[in-house]
Amino acid sequence: MTTASTQAATYWERLWSQGRRYRRLDDTENRLLEDRLGLGRDRPALDIGCGDGSLARRLAELGYRTTGIDCSPSAVALAAAQDIGSGRDPVWRCMDIATDDLRALPEAAYAVITCRLVYRWIGDKAAFLDRVRRLLAPGGTFWVVSEIAGRRAATDPLQGLGITPAQAEILTASWSVAHTADLDVLRCYALRP
Repeated sequence: MTTASTQAATYWERLWSQGRRYRRLDDTENRLLEDRLGLGRDRPALDIGCGDGSLARRLAELGYRTTGIDCSPSAVALAAAQDIGSGRDPVWRCMDIATDDLRALPEAAYAVITCRLVYRWIGDKAAFLDRVRRLLAPGGTFWVVSEIAGRRAATDPLQGLGITPAQAEILTASWSVAHTADLDVLRCYALRP
């Protein structure tokens, strides 16, 4: 791992190992996900920054052959501990999408790549998006859920967590299709090459 990768892993590992949990998927977000991605039909999906595995598990329920990755060993262990042994459980990997060797992934290309509440924390967004594009199968969808700057009250201590308009522009540039849907402070992006 590079120094940047090591720093990211150390930061997230501390939070996950101390019991930190993040916004859960709700019914509205689940419906949007299903509407935009459809049924998996055993196609491969990759969840970047899988955390406790809830999104990766939802993709598996939709019929995707899912891999969840996170740079935090505690997050990956938490996700794996919830497996039910159904034969549809996701594959879990501890890796940093920004710096680790992509050949370590179980698939060369993915029909769906998801990135929920992670994009804001990526340092080099252009390089990250290049890596995602290399992993996305022809006709695939990159599903991103991110908080948008300025949607929280000025007094909210989490007010600064959203992505800026410039960061959103980097995200949506160079895709032939970019559908969005807003959920309170969040925006969902369905991006296609």
